[in-house]
Amino acid sequence: MPAVFFGHGNPMNAVRENSWTRSWAALGAAIPRPEAVLCVSAHWYVPATAVCAVAQPRTIHDFGGFPPELHRVRYPAPGAPDLAARVAHLLGPVPVEMDRSWGLDHGTWSVLAHVFPGAEVPVIQLSLDERQPAAFHYALGKRLASLRDDGVLIMGSGNMVHNLHTYAWGNHSVQPFDWLLRFESKARELMMSHQHGPLVEYETMGKDALLSIPTPEHFLPLLYVLAQRSEGEAVTFPVEGSDGGSISMLSVQVG
Repeated sequence: MPAVFFGHGNPMNAVRENSWTRSWAALGAAIPRPEAVLCVSAHWYVPATAVCAVAQPRTIHDFGGFPPELHRVRYPAPGAPDLAARVAHLLGPVPVEMDRSWGLDHGTWSVLAHVFPGAEVPVIQLSLDERQPAAFHYALGKRLASLRDDGVLIMGSGNMVHNLHTYAWGNHSVQPFDWLLRFESKARELMMSHQHGPLVEYETMGKDALLSIPTPEHFLPLLYVLAQRSEGEAVTFPVEGSDGGSISMLSVQVG
């Protein structure tokens, strides 16, 4: 299976048809149908490494101020407790909590509602441990690579550039900031030349990186996907664009 990082953007993308959601649907139709999805979402950012181990994960509406139609969305994909147990084993000796209180947050279901709209593919989530540096997350991602051989789609969901302090609320079509364009261009060069080190150490990449990644949670899921690349695998960008001037909607596919 390939591994894919999705720039998920605004939760309203779950119920919208636009260039990004059409591209997500096209990607879902183009890749092999997975046995299951393991998603690392920006919105499960807690002081632990945990995996959702329930048979029927709930749809979490982890936001406020959006219209009722978004709160009515349900994504009733089954869970995969056996896969959750395997993930915990692969990540050892890192302690992994088998969580039965979480479900699927909007970083997961707002994208999968377009990628696999029938909600028939089992889905589990892996949390981001907020206490750990980026290198920890990249190393953790590498331990998951064997899942791809068994038909598991490893999915990251966040935004490579995510700065809500400079976001043009209510004006989604505003031109992107220069620092977004520069950082995204540099990041793409690094990914295409398979140089992951600077991205893992993004805080050393200068002011553009610090403006693009003021907090790490939306960037870290990308590292789990980059960690999947094996020798000779291509890196492509099936979805491009920006939203509100300061959010990159770039998607990154490995394999």
